[in-house]
Amino acid sequence: MGQTERRKHMDEQTIRTGKTEKEHSSPVSEKVPLLPGERLDDLQRDGLMIIQNPNWFCFGMDAVLLTGFVRVPKQSRVLDLGSGNGVIPILLTAKTEGNYFEGLEIQADIAEMANRSIRYNGLEDRVHITIGDIKEASSYFEAASFDVITTNPPYMMHSHGLTNEAGHKAVARHELLCSLDDVLRESAKLLKPGGHFFMVHRPFRLSEIMNTMTKYALEPKRMRLVYPYVDREPNMVLIEGTRGGNPGMTVEKPLIVYKAVNEYTQEVRELY
Repeated sequence: MGQTERRKHMDEQTIRTGKTEKEHSSPVSEKVPLLPGERLDDLQRDGLMIIQNPNWFCFGMDAVLLTGFVRVPKQSRVLDLGSGNGVIPILLTAKTEGNYFEGLEIQADIAEMANRSIRYNGLEDRVHITIGDIKEASSYFEAASFDVITTNPPYMMHSHGLTNEAGHKAVARHELLCSLDDVLRESAKLLKPGGHFFMVHRPFRLSEIMNTMTKYALEPKRMRLVYPYVDREPNMVLIEGTRGGNPGMTVEKPLIVYKAVNEYTQEVRELY
């Protein structure tokens, strides 16, 4: 397979799955081993790699789009709630000028895998994943200690549509271990006054999202809807709030993912 064909094959894989699937050909160093079932994926940004286990949960387009929506001022301290395999803080080290990135993840095996990815990329001085419960996030960190908080939380309420037992994928998709209210309440406690909150979620919960953000003084300030195709309904919403901000929100132009079947729009290609 030639280079052009290989690139086309990788792009088609990414389009089908909504996540980067390119496996790295170089062996992982002995210092950062791969465990059974794991693979090393190329994040296509500054040579960054990430360890993933497809039997658990692999990051998707929503995480990538969130990192493109987030604005991180210079020297900021950033917290990612429900960090999973650490893809958001790892990508933000390359996409922003933030100073330090912390992640909070309740599943110990996934947090351990994320910290190995951090070591593999040599980011130990800038990124760390803490094992802990979002419902108690404010007990792990000092109040008002972060400039920015990001989150790609479970989208589905409780066990809605849940057919499998509560494994890693179910925890990532359903509010089994935390709720939207938990995420927003703890974010409000940990953000500095004037700090910024960024989240990707589903539009069908937008009314609840807005009401709960307002409830905890995370004033909605900026929103962008994501559409799979220009003639389809939106299936994601990117939203920014400011702790203690004044009323008034900007709605950005829609983000369209595909311009044709299996063909990304130019904007999405640039984000990937």
